Amino acid sequence: MSASPVDCALTVNAGSSSIKYALFARDGDPLVPVSAGQVEGLGVGGRDHAQGMSEVLQRVAGGAAQQWRVAVVGHRIVHGGTAFVRPVSIDAEVMQALQALAPLAPLHQPHNLSGVAAARAAFPDVPQIACFDTAFHRTRSEVHQRFALPAAWHDAGVQRYGFHGLSYESICAQLAADEPALAAKRIVVAHLGNGASMCAIAAGRSVATTMSFSPLDGLTMGTRCGRLDAAVVLYLIDHHGMDSAAVSQLLHGQSGLLGLSGLSADMRTLLASELPAARLALDHFVESAVCELAGLAAAMRGIDALVFTGGIGENAAALRSRIVGAVAWMGLALDAAANAAGERRINSNGSKVQLRVMRTNEEAVIARHAFQVGTLSAKR
Repeated sequence: MSASPVDCALTVNAGSSSIKYALFARDGDPLVPVSAGQVEGLGVGGRDHAQGMSEVLQRVAGGAAQQWRVAVVGHRIVHGGTAFVRPVSIDAEVMQALQALAPLAPLHQPHNLSGVAAARAAFPDVPQIACFDTAFHRTRSEVHQRFALPAAWHDAGVQRYGFHGLSYESICAQLAADEPALAAKRIVVAHLGNGASMCAIAAGRSVATTMSFSPLDGLTMGTRCGRLDAAVVLYLIDHHGMDSAAVSQLLHGQSGLLGLSGLSADMRTLLASELPAARLALDHFVESAVCELAGLAAAMRGIDALVFTGGIGENAAALRSRIVGAVAWMGLALDAAANAAGERRINSNGSKVQLRVMRTNEEAVIARHAFQVGTLSAKR
């Protein structure tokens, strides 16, 4: 007699041209990763998210359907606004509310919700759970959530939301499990990748972060400009005849490392290049990170640890070295050999600040939330 299939959570991260997915079995704690992958090429040749989700389903079920069953689907949703401060089960009312938030994250939210629609069609009887990148940051003080604008605009939703919350939650969970004493202290996490942000975290709670109203703000990124004087937008519209669509394309898709270098948004390409413009882009990225790091430490009135994560943070030892070297005055000191080897602990013995390199695992965070919320929903 064959054993009953193990309940699994399917996590879905739907972007503009791809769906990243992972499968986790609920077989004790921690959850057991079963498989993971990515379906690419959506929006090309007529392939849409429904077809992409169909391919995910085929991969998940292929060859091992007797071993597991998808009991819940967890979705990364970039923007939860002010209403969604924790993961929720997605029904028609929630879906409508999430669609209304699309103007706040136009490059992310519509694709996230396309993934939800495709998953609901593929798994019509399975709970669908929304997990929000913004929710982690709702613990910040009013000072760190407000712009210096009239209250009416704040109440209308013009606020500092913050993003990459699922990544920060992952780092906090790992530290709490492995280094609980450190997890209780003041930590800056640098999520450095094509999209990049940093977050000041005290005792596991967000204090301040670099992204604000949208994922466009803060650090220099792959193709996004990062921090920008708002008057630049007015100038482009009033004096260069650009409309909002053209400005959006410039700031989101033609700026950052790509715009500075004129070469590439890929950090690996820039690090390998000897072109002066490539060096300028790298210098700009490092200076952006250094200045934001100092500001985040100030928001916590000190710093006990710096954690690097994300594709660049985890893999670009040379950039980690440059960033840490530029803030030696804050008490950070690197172990060069440990850094070059990509070890988890990279601070020297004399460093006043702990330095870590950690791999974020947003999918595991989504899976855990999906099981928790899905189970509660099923009991109602």
